[in-house]
Amino acid sequence: MMIENSHLPFVIGHRGAAGLAPENTLVSLRRAKLEGAQWVEFDVMLSADAVPVLFHDDKVNRTTNGKGAVNKLDYATLSQLDAGSWFDATFKGARIPSFTEAIQTLAEEGLGANVEIKPFPGTTRETAEATCRAIHENWPDSVPVPVISSFDADAMVVARDRLKQLPRAMLFGRLPRNWQSIVTELDCCAVHASNRFATKSMVEAVTGAGYPLRIYTVNDPKRARALREMGVSSVFTDRPDLIRD
Repeated sequence: MMIENSHLPFVIGHRGAAGLAPENTLVSLRRAKLEGAQWVEFDVMLSADAVPVLFHDDKVNRTTNGKGAVNKLDYATLSQLDAGSWFDATFKGARIPSFTEAIQTLAEEGLGANVEIKPFPGTTRETAEATCRAIHENWPDSVPVPVISSFDADAMVVARDRLKQLPRAMLFGRLPRNWQSIVTELDCCAVHASNRFATKSMVEAVTGAGYPLRIYTVNDPKRARALREMGVSSVFTDRPDLIRD
């Protein structure tokens, strides 16, 4: 039986607090908590040696001092890259964390988390299996059960089959016409969609069907208030210092 994690806070830190610290790092998770966020979101993909790590882009070029595809670099190499200086010199030495390290940080900070499975093409099952295994083996009882999400429906099939009891949310950009059949097939309990395409009618369609709707990425407090008034359950934000519960 799925644990319905429907009472998430309105504010969820995006990639930690990506507007205030280097995204998907431990310091970013901690900064989100410092700014009052009780939940964070982050991306999980696999290194070349199949270690789940927190990272968003296919390549390390944008957010580290290295070059190359994440899935072509082993974890020992990834963990030595500087993932902080690109954001600001004060973050020099921040590293790409393993998913296991991130889970430990969640326990230390008392943070809930939305775990986004972000596979490379051709590695969907492997990535989803490794992510689910890490959750099963390491998730602490001291923090809320995670919400698992992905844009990849095949990854969500794995999550549905491996962690049936955990809440899942399907990720969309623009909501497709058949969104409800997708969500039903994958046994999801919530919908996550882009702020770019969020309209009152879309919010009403999702919430009217009985699903919490969470919108990414919202950094304007006025927009956040408007979405909340429409009936949006949560927003993912890079700036939890500006958008608060």
